[in-house]
Amino acid sequence: MNQKKLLKYILIAMISGVLVGWVCHSNLNTIQATEISSYFKIVTDVFLRLIKMIIAPLVFATIVSGLVSMGKSSSLGSITLKAMSWFIGASLLSLLLGMSLANFFQPGAGMNLTIPKQAIDVGVSASGLSLQTFITHIFPRSFAEAMANNEILQILVFSIFFGSALAYVQHENEATVIGRIIDELCRVMFRITDYVMAFAPVAVFAAIASAITVQGPRLILDYSIFIGEFYIGLLILWMILISFGYIFLKKDVFRLMRVVREPTILAFATASSESAYPKTMEALDKFGIPKRITSFVLPLGYSFNLDGSMMYMAFAVLFIAQAYNIDLSWTQQALILVTLMITSKGIAGVSRASIVVIASTLAMFKLPEAGILLILAIDQFLDMGRTATNVIGNSIATAVIARTEGDKYEHAEQENEVIDSNATPVNRLADNY
Repeated sequence: MNQKKLLKYILIAMISGVLVGWVCHSNLNTIQATEISSYFKIVTDVFLRLIKMIIAPLVFATIVSGLVSMGKSSSLGSITLKAMSWFIGASLLSLLLGMSLANFFQPGAGMNLTIPKQAIDVGVSASGLSLQTFITHIFPRSFAEAMANNEILQILVFSIFFGSALAYVQHENEATVIGRIIDELCRVMFRITDYVMAFAPVAVFAAIASAITVQGPRLILDYSIFIGEFYIGLLILWMILISFGYIFLKKDVFRLMRVVREPTILAFATASSESAYPKTMEALDKFGIPKRITSFVLPLGYSFNLDGSMMYMAFAVLFIAQAYNIDLSWTQQALILVTLMITSKGIAGVSRASIVVIASTLAMFKLPEAGILLILAIDQFLDMGRTATNVIGNSIATAVIARTEGDKYEHAEQENEVIDSNATPVNRLADNY
C-alpha cells in the first residue's frame, strides 16, 4: 500500500473511529461502554503483537547491514568522523529538546487513561531501574534469549559485534554469503513492515473508537493540543539547526535554505524521506557541494541524523507516560533518552521507523504499549513535520561537513561534472537509500 492510500485510509479510519466512539459514549452507560471498548481492543492488541513481532529481526538485520556498509567506506575516515560527531550531537540536542518541551507543555496530562491490566514482561521495569542495572542489563547472556524477549539493547550489542566482525571479514574477502543473506533479510523485513503497517488503518479505527467510547470526544481537543505543541518544538529545532549552520556557513546557510526548499516541501507533503532524497541530492549539487561528500554524508544522515524524528520520539514517549499518569523521574527519563539515542540508529530507513523505536522503548521500560495507538492515529500529521525537519537537518550537516573539509562551493560544480556517480562504494551506499 503506497503512502497516499495509507494516509487516505487512516483519515477515514480516524473519522469513523471518532463517530463510532462518540455514538457509543453517548448511548451507553459506563459498564456497557467499557465492555464495547474491550472488543475494540482485540484489534489493537493484534496490531501491537505484529509490531513487536518485527522489532527484533529488523533491528538485527539493519544494524548489521549498516555496519558492513560503513566498513566498506573506511577510506573516508575524516568525513565519517566529522559526520558522526555532528549526527550524535544533533541527535542528542533533538532528544533533549523533545524531552524538555514534553515536560514543559505536559501534552498528555489530563487524559487520565487507564493502564491495561495485562502487562507483558519484556524488559526492565522503569520503577526499579537504576544506572547499574541498566548497564548490566544491556549485555546479553544469550542472543537467542534476547531475540525471544525482544531485548532491543541486548540485540543491539550483539549486532554491533556481529556487524563489525562481518565488515572485517567481508573487507578481506570482498563479498560473503552471510553479507548477502543479511542484505536479503533487510529487504524481507522492510516488506514485512509494510504488511504490518497496511493493517494500521484498522488498528487506528479500533484505537480511537475504544478511547472515545470510554473517555468521550474531549480526546479530540487533547490531540489538537499535542500536534500544536509538537510543531512549536519543530520550529524551535529549525532555529537551532540554522543557528549552528550559521556558525560554519555564515550567510550561505540562508542560501542553502532557499535551495533545499523544494525537497523540504516535497518531504512535508509526502511524509516520505525517500521521495525527497533525489531532489535533496540535486539541491545540494546546485548549492555547490562536491558529489564525493554529498553521496556519502547524505545517505549516512538518513540513518543517523533524523533530527525531527529524534525530537518526536522523546516527545511521544513522555506524552504516553503522561496520558497514563505515570510519573517518570529525571533518572528514568535520562535512561530513556540514552535508549532512544542508541536504538533509533539502526532502523531509520524503515517506514514508520519512529513507531517501531517507540514500541521497543515502551516495552523495555514497561510503559503501556497501547499508547502507541494514541500517537499512531495522528502519526501522519506528525510525520510530515518531522520528515521535513530531517531534510533540513541533513542538508545543513552535509554543507557544514563540506565546508570543514575545505571545499569551496563555487569550485565544486566542475568536480561534480567529472565524478561518475556509480564509481565508488560511497555512491553504491547512496543507492541503497
